[in-house]
Amino acid sequence: MDTVFSWMPQLLLGTGITCMLTVVSMAIALVLGLLIALARYDRKRWYTYIPFTCLVELIRGTPLLLQLFYLFYVLPLIGLRLAAIPTAIIGLSLNYGCYLSEVYRSGINAIAKGQWESAAALSLPTSITWRHIVLPPAIRIVVPALGNYFIGLFKDTSLVSTIAVTDLMFSGTLIAAQNFQYFAVYTVVALIYLAISLPSSQGVKWLERRLGKSQMA
Repeated sequence: MDTVFSWMPQLLLGTGITCMLTVVSMAIALVLGLLIALARYDRKRWYTYIPFTCLVELIRGTPLLLQLFYLFYVLPLIGLRLAAIPTAIIGLSLNYGCYLSEVYRSGINAIAKGQWESAAALSLPTSITWRHIVLPPAIRIVVPALGNYFIGLFKDTSLVSTIAVTDLMFSGTLIAAQNFQYFAVYTVVALIYLAISLPSSQGVKWLERRLGKSQMA
């Protein structure tokens, strides 16, 4: 037990970095995903639809691990070199931003056609229609899905250990490499992940029930 406690400072430091990466990357991904969804909504605007559609398909068609490797190991070959943590944030944000754009798109498509027709009948500007009529209910619809992606992002941050970010997974790997107690170390790491992800999952379920009741009211 004393040995486990001796690991905790390093593991908790890694946990802090993992949580930071999750929060920062998710915040960026939420904004980026919405912008991509708006850019792809109208196919007639081919100058935004085509490039962003290509980006989404590229990101969704390749593994996150490969994307992180490309940012960290390949881009320096053409002079674009970033530190490990900024690279991790960019990779995670871009990956989840593209996935969240599809979530936003499904929410926007769920808005009744009558809402659009009412806005057009009132001659409301496009910006007003989006900000006050379309986006509020669309975002409310997709909030549970966004919560699930948040939990998924928390777990996927473990991949950044492959580019030398000292997150929880990397910290556990370093400790295990020093004392060879792989079972004990990785069990503690798993328990820390569970201690954070399980309450988060219950929070998402509570939010789903709360939103379901508010929509029925």
